[in-house]
Amino acid sequence: MTAIVVAESVTDLREVSGKVLVAGSHGGIIAAYLGAKAGAHALILNDAGVGRDDAGIAGLAWLDKVAMAAAAVDYRSARIGNGADMLRRGIISHANRNASRVGVAPGQSCAEAAARLRTASPRPLRLPAINEGRYRLYQVPPEVWALDSVGKLLREDQGRILLIGSHGALHGGRRDSALAVAARAVVFNDAGVGMDRIGISRLPVLEKRGIPAATVDFMSARIGDGRSKWETGVLSHTNAAARGERARAGETVRAFVARLLRRKTG
Repeated sequence: MTAIVVAESVTDLREVSGKVLVAGSHGGIIAAYLGAKAGAHALILNDAGVGRDDAGIAGLAWLDKVAMAAAAVDYRSARIGNGADMLRRGIISHANRNASRVGVAPGQSCAEAAARLRTASPRPLRLPAINEGRYRLYQVPPEVWALDSVGKLLREDQGRILLIGSHGALHGGRRDSALAVAARAVVFNDAGVGMDRIGISRLPVLEKRGIPAATVDFMSARIGDGRSKWETGVLSHTNAAARGERARAGETVRAFVARLLRRKTG
């Protein structure tokens, strides 16, 4: 019988090929692509509050196009960034057409949906390419980069201002998952904040490392899209290090970054 496996994030997957994967990532296109690329038989993600332009569930429709069954759990029912918690207490909020064909529907427990997804038809092996990106927005140090996923971090991002499309939750609640580099500052998506306020849990951990960190309101910028933070993002939560840079909820990401750049170059 097809196995059911869990993961904290689709950015770090092992031995999921041919299995139903319950992953703590948001349900955007990037996360859907990475889960499918890893060979998962079917996929359950977190709806991240759905958010601006329905970006938190955009991956479900994308997976329909490659004939893969997928669903998302309500961000208020289980912790984003924690597949085990989603499987244990998550409630399905959205299902794509391929998942609906095997009886997956909103209101079901994640466990029941995962069991039903075992019977989903195998999907084609070929996937269209997507542009999961890294984009330099400002090239004079400290450089400003927009990253669509925390999985796109590089060692050379040390000291840069990073606008990351990923949610602001610690993976599995692990403090060591907050950020792999010592950035000058970083902005995530609050994913609706969600169960147990997990969507902003990176912020206090980064505060202890002296890194100014903030999240944007999930309705102000598309999750999984770093450049969307720059274009329309509005801060929702800040840590003390960010507030020391006069960051405040309600201001734009552009204003926050501009102030950091003036401090460096002024």
